Amino acid sequence: MAEEYTTTETTRESTQAPHTTVIHEKSSSSGTGIIMAVIVLVAVIGGIYLFSQTSTSEAAKDNAIANAANSVGNAAEQVGDAAENAAGNVANR
Repeated sequence: MAEEYTTTETTRESTQAPHTTVIHEKSSSSGTGIIMAVIVLVAVIGGIYLFSQTSTSEAAKDNAIANAANSVGNAAEQVGDAAENAAGNVANR
């Protein structure tokens, strides 16, 4: 808030008009509020970025596990087919 001081000086000589001085003092802000707001904003943006990256990496892990499970399933099917062929060959002899 600005503070205002008024000073009136009167000289003893009557030929001069009284002299009035008005002093306005503005309270200076150090900018702490603005700096804190910027820091909080950067922290929120960083948190959102990290959360989105975590979600993406979780999805990638889930996809990798699903692909590995499909590969294991395909390999098991091939082993089963090979076992059936081997059993058929033994029975035909």
